[in-house]
Amino acid sequence: MVVELDVPAGVAPGASIGWHPVPAPHGPAQQYTAGRRAAAAALASAGSAEATVPRERDGRPCFPSGFAGSISHTDNLAVALVVPGAEAVGVDIESGAVGPRMTRFILGERERHVLLPPVGAYTPRELFAAKEAAFKALNGTGSLGDFLFWRIELSQADGALTATYRGEPVVVWVRSKPDFSFAVAIRH
Repeated sequence: MVVELDVPAGVAPGASIGWHPVPAPHGPAQQYTAGRRAAAAALASAGSAEATVPRERDGRPCFPSGFAGSISHTDNLAVALVVPGAEAVGVDIESGAVGPRMTRFILGERERHVLLPPVGAYTPRELFAAKEAAFKALNGTGSLGDFLFWRIELSQADGALTATYRGEPVVVWVRSKPDFSFAVAIRH
């Protein structure tokens, strides 16, 4: 599978992205391996001498010092993003449909009225991915304690989508292809 979606220039100078297909039978073991292969590719592209990404005790990926990174996957595709020198990085890829019930659960009333059509330009799947990416970036430093991604509040100003939790903001970049939505959040 060839993926022609990259982090645009200016979002994160030096950012490197790796993609890897998830082989059949598309289970957790294959997703884990594909994610680590995507991470190794992103690390190599970013100039890291270390390409191994073990797990932390809590299950999060442990990227080499100086190379903040994040991994996400669907049943068929894994992605990893590495940003040298960043404080924390969040990436998410979503391929499933986000129906009305899930939309009401993950998005507050204000978010639904302002960010979804007809007023806003985002789909529920894009906003789901945005919250997941923001959660990873905001939780990446471990300074906010335990929280759930749907508690993050999304807003838009001056064309930028911002996610906020307990007064901590992070800008989120979202793009979509017909088969998936892709979101990136970076804390510098």
